[in-house]
This record gives sequence, C-alpha cells and structure tokens, in this order.
Amino acid sequence: MEETISLEYNVEGGNFSRAGYVSSEIKKLLKRLNVDAGVIKRTVVASYEAEVNVVAHAYSGKVDVRVDGTTLAIVYDDRGPGILDIDKAMQEGFSTASSKVREMGFGAGMGLPNMKKNADKLEITSNVGRGTKVTITMQLNHKQLKQI
Repeated sequence: MEETISLEYNVEGGNFSRAGYVSSEIKKLLKRLNVDAGVIKRTVVASYEAEVNVVAHAYSGKVDVRVDGTTLAIVYDDRGPGILDIDKAMQEGFSTASSKVREMGFGAGMGLPNMKKNADKLEITSNVGRGTKVTITMQLNHKQLKQI
C-alpha cells in the first residue's frame, strides 16, 4: 500500500527573499520519490509561479502539498485582494503587479499562463477582497515513484 504524503507551508506576502522556498522543498521531495526529471521541472515551474504570485499580490498564503498514489496536488490558498477577472489574468502579459514588484523583475504577466502550460490540471478560484486559491495537479507514473 502506498503512503500518502502531506506537507504544509506558509508564504509571507512581500517577502521576496523567501520566494521559491516552497517550490524548492517540493523539488527535493519529488527527487526523493524518483519522479521523472521532466515532471519535476514542470511541477517546480508551476509551483514557483504560484508562490511568487502569493508573495507579490497577497498578504499571506498557505500551501498544502499532497502526494497520494500517482497524484500530486499543490494548493496555494492566499489572503489578499483576489483576482477580479480570471480570464483576463490568464492572458500572457496581463499584470496587476505594482511598479515596485516590476522593478524587482517580477510581474511580467506570465505567472498564470506558465502555471497553465506546465500543470497537468490547473484550477483557480478567487473572491475579490478575500483571496485566491490555486490548485496545481500533476500525474505521477507508478514506475517513477519509489518509497521514501
């Protein structure tokens, strides 16, 4: 019987020095599980983009990571302004990032499109004035996995 792995992290809004920490931890986990390098790369790109969005746009966020059999689910749930128009936000180049965030090299409007491009499945829900929830789902082949 395969073991379910559950991890939880907190992301601090505005703390760009820690942006990428959660994605790095996910990468380490997937390497320990012997997941295919291509799947790891796509997962880390999607996760990093979600993590940077929390840092750039929200006050705080919680990340739940769950590996259950052949499925990896990463849920970014933030407290922040939310997304007014998700369809518009999915367009390459559309950004609501502040000038300060753009000066740091973020906020080019590629975060959500890159998540969609790299995730096997991407779900986004948002409540304006409350926050956004992004769920990234990846399929993992049994042959790629090993027990920790």
